[in-house]
Amino acid sequence: MAFSAFTPTIFSTPSPSFSIPTTPHLSNFIRTTKVKPAILTRQSLPPIAALSDPFVLQIAESLEDSLPSSNSSSYLQKLRDFASESLLSTPWPSRKDEPFRFTDTSFIKQSEIIPVSSPSPPQSLNNSSVFKDTHLLNLTIIDGYIIDSLSQLSGLPDGVFVGSLSSINSTEITKRVVEFLPISEQGDLFWSLNGVGSPDLVVVYVPEGCKIEGPLHLRYVSSEGSDKDSRKLPVSNPRVLVVVEKGGEVGIVEEYMGGDGDLSYWTNSVMEVVIGEEAKVRHSYIQTQSLSSAHIKWTSIRQEKSSTYELVEVSTGGKLSRHNVHVQQVGSDTITWLSTFHLSGSDQTQDLHSKIVLDHPRGFSRQLHKCIVAHSLGQAVFDGNIKVNRYAQQTDAGQLTRSLILEPRATVNVKPNLQIIADDVKCSHGAAICDLEEDQLFYLQARGIDLKTARRALIVSFGAEVIDRFPSSDLRKKVELHVKKLLDPEVHVGNSV
Repeated sequence: MAFSAFTPTIFSTPSPSFSIPTTPHLSNFIRTTKVKPAILTRQSLPPIAALSDPFVLQIAESLEDSLPSSNSSSYLQKLRDFASESLLSTPWPSRKDEPFRFTDTSFIKQSEIIPVSSPSPPQSLNNSSVFKDTHLLNLTIIDGYIIDSLSQLSGLPDGVFVGSLSSINSTEITKRVVEFLPISEQGDLFWSLNGVGSPDLVVVYVPEGCKIEGPLHLRYVSSEGSDKDSRKLPVSNPRVLVVVEKGGEVGIVEEYMGGDGDLSYWTNSVMEVVIGEEAKVRHSYIQTQSLSSAHIKWTSIRQEKSSTYELVEVSTGGKLSRHNVHVQQVGSDTITWLSTFHLSGSDQTQDLHSKIVLDHPRGFSRQLHKCIVAHSLGQAVFDGNIKVNRYAQQTDAGQLTRSLILEPRATVNVKPNLQIIADDVKCSHGAAICDLEEDQLFYLQARGIDLKTARRALIVSFGAEVIDRFPSSDLRKKVELHVKKLLDPEVHVGNSV
């Protein structure tokens, strides 16, 4: 078994030099991007070929060509222009880049990327096992496209909107929502690719003082896929913007599922959440996609004064799964809770990169990350950064990562990072990586429990600390049964995720 806990190391790499295929579509893609003359003059501007990665531009071109021609929203085009501009100077990440030092993305790069240009017919999915559960409020998104016939949104309070940006019929809501398009601080390459390739924007808008009873369930289904031995990799780019006004409250359950079977595909998803003053968002995130798939997720949070954000995450699917969580506290007395549990099996990589930035007084944050690597070929990565800036006095921030390694040669890489500039704070962080403790096993065996049962009980209880934080008992039971089945396939469960 292998693990590491270390401080950040910065690598500097020279700018790559590539030649660009001269296709008409790619030329169009380059022409539509904007270069600010105030920053780059004709004398100082390097050739486009010196800045661009041909593979990245090839994906961007194919994403652009796959978009529905009927969708001509100027607001959505603003997002695409903002994202496409950054792609001109963003190469595909490699292990030489610090954020991807332990995350190998060659599985995607070595595949033939095929954008999903249209959703599967709803009638072909009605009998799918992923739709066995019915929720009072739910929105179904298949391969990045909203499917109204498989959604249930009746009973929403007055003033609440859930749907696509193109279908908003309120000028007031549209005006408020587009203030956050694009969000001021962009993410990495995958954030930009999503911005270029998202067919539409899913909007969740909660007006001032409105509290939605019961969770809103966002079901993401990947139906387009190829055989796991095929090089073809269909890609979808779902994107969600949540805006909760002052005093509003909403619970959101994001559940990512694959269709029936072990298909190969790539889900490249983004969610941006804006939480107003004294508002609250409870965010549950479950990822159980195909073990032959790639799942890359961005969650970007902006919290205003006295707001609360709670994330509970369980991720067990994907050959490659990476979740980037960025939280920005832009007001005082702000509360942030992050609780995550990852389970990595054979030939799986589970990766969490998180960043919490506290800029104002009396901010509060707690982060708990737990992962289990249950196979010798499994890998887990945790890179958690908490930054307490100069004016964030009287901040209380804590971070803890605990990893359980069950097999020899399994790998865990952790990088907890706490940066403090303020001088009146209470902050802590810690990391632990180990196998099951012999004393705990002995305690259970001394009470007549056999070794196999004792190990199973301790492993399940390790993840239960996070699972128990889901707000719904039905959701807790569903996820717990799913995790038990993955850890021990012989366990019979009547209702798995």
